[in-house]
Amino acid sequence: MTGTGRVTVLTNPASGHGNARHAAERAITQLHRRGLDVVAIAGTDATHAQRLVEGALERDMDALVVVGGDGIVSVALQVLAESEVPLAIVPAGTGNDHARAFGLPVNDPEAAADVVVDGCIDTVDLGRIAGSDGTVRWFGTVMAAGFDSLVTDRTNRMTWPHGRMRYNLAMLAELSQLRLLPFRLTFDGDTYVTELTLAAFGNTRSYGGGMLICPDADPRDGLLDATMVASASRTRLIRLFPTVFKGTHVDLDEVHTRRAGTITVDSPGINAYADGEYVCPLPVEVSAVPAALKILRPGAG
Repeated sequence: MTGTGRVTVLTNPASGHGNARHAAERAITQLHRRGLDVVAIAGTDATHAQRLVEGALERDMDALVVVGGDGIVSVALQVLAESEVPLAIVPAGTGNDHARAFGLPVNDPEAAADVVVDGCIDTVDLGRIAGSDGTVRWFGTVMAAGFDSLVTDRTNRMTWPHGRMRYNLAMLAELSQLRLLPFRLTFDGDTYVTELTLAAFGNTRSYGGGMLICPDADPRDGLLDATMVASASRTRLIRLFPTVFKGTHVDLDEVHTRRAGTITVDSPGINAYADGEYVCPLPVEVSAVPAALKILRPGAG
């Protein structure tokens, strides 16, 4: 993008425990310094933010720059999916898995802002979830169901402590009730009935702040990578957990992987989460939509 463009900057002021507001100021200053015309908007909640982005899309802009974490990126995806407006990310959340997937600078708002000017536009896939309740949701990273979603359910019910520790405590509580869950999965028409601890469906490799749950996922292949874990042993699951950060868990006996364009997922009483956000109860149909997003990433402009 040349230094004469017009961009909209969307901020979630709550991202990163309030760090996003400061990151946005630094990014906007740098964008101005690089010669861009900037319109700044800030959402008070997800619904408000989505309305603001929809309004911005009706006006002329060369890119939408999102400042925050994966939650506010997810909001932007609902509007930008299958549009011609590219997404740029200034990472300022706790997980930043979208930014990680595309090699974007973390903890450096100026460098991330420079990508808007100096980077290249990449066209990548998105995941799309269609729930039996009528919900339709786009996602960029991973949809999770099972143990992961139960942990997130519990985390969202807790009011203390803040940050990563709340998630860790929720995980310990769910580990104490660990059980195999009945799943019915259909991969491009091939039905598979089994019992699993968790199932994750990745457009990109990581979730939860760098956990490589789908280490071979490629957001340009038109497919989702499914990682399925079947273990009712707390000890084995705890031992598995550190390997997820390296992606070596897929070599373990209790982990199975598959790849498909469209997958139906059902497990009674389980909710689907994607990009770390609640989506809807199962059953859902989750699919890869090829070339659904344009994103600015580091590289030759």
